[in-house]
Amino acid sequence: MKDEAVIRTEGLTKRFGTFVAVKGISFSVRRGEIFGFLGANGAGKTTAMRMLCGLSRPSAGRAWVAGCDVARNPEEVKRRIGYMSQRFSLYEDLTVRENLKLYGGIYGMRREAIREKTERVLKELQLERDADKLVASLPLGWKQKLAFSVAIFHEPQIVFLDEPTGGVDPLTRRRFWEMIYAAAERGITVFVTTHYMDEAEYCDRVSIMVDGEIRALDTPRRLREAFGAEGMDEVFQRLVRTERTDRGAGAAADATDE
Repeated sequence: MKDEAVIRTEGLTKRFGTFVAVKGISFSVRRGEIFGFLGANGAGKTTAMRMLCGLSRPSAGRAWVAGCDVARNPEEVKRRIGYMSQRFSLYEDLTVRENLKLYGGIYGMRREAIREKTERVLKELQLERDADKLVASLPLGWKQKLAFSVAIFHEPQIVFLDEPTGGVDPLTRRRFWEMIYAAAERGITVFVTTHYMDEAEYCDRVSIMVDGEIRALDTPRRLREAFGAEGMDEVFQRLVRTERTDRGAGAAADATDE
């Protein structure tokens, strides 16, 4: 069902000693949705994503991904999702074809299915002539598109993308998003973190994290309207300014109390 929530969190929190990186966030993501998880570097996006992927245990709160409790069944979560990390995650000392075969095996696909899917991916990416080249020899943009294809190689229910377009030019970013659209049309839910505010316009809904908290969550159009902003960058800047103003007021009040 399209409106079914495939990701749901309730008060999800992550602490590192006395530092609280993620502060009790609650939200849900629908099946087939492109959900943007936005915020500046250090806002807590990657930490939250790692909990949702079963890679980091929550300090408090709960989260369910693809029907699984991330704290109780992290290994089952990993089997039902795809994941593309912020750092390029393929094996550069293996060829393009070898990477596809390796990850197909990791995902538990049958040999015939791996062969068929490999040929399909190579054709879609126009990498047939480069199939036996080492991944290290590919340009960054091609590496990232290949990494995305590997992340959804086994047709997972959800794919998590952590800053997938970092370091590439605008044209390559746009082409990468075309691949995201195609995956969503096949019913794959896309959960993507980014600090590029213009990419929010490509999402069905976006949340904006500031200092470990979700400060806004809605469609890009409604957020622009709510903040009277022309673009998502302006929405973000207003949220950050509000945060700084609140901090300043709090500090002044503390000083007055003293």
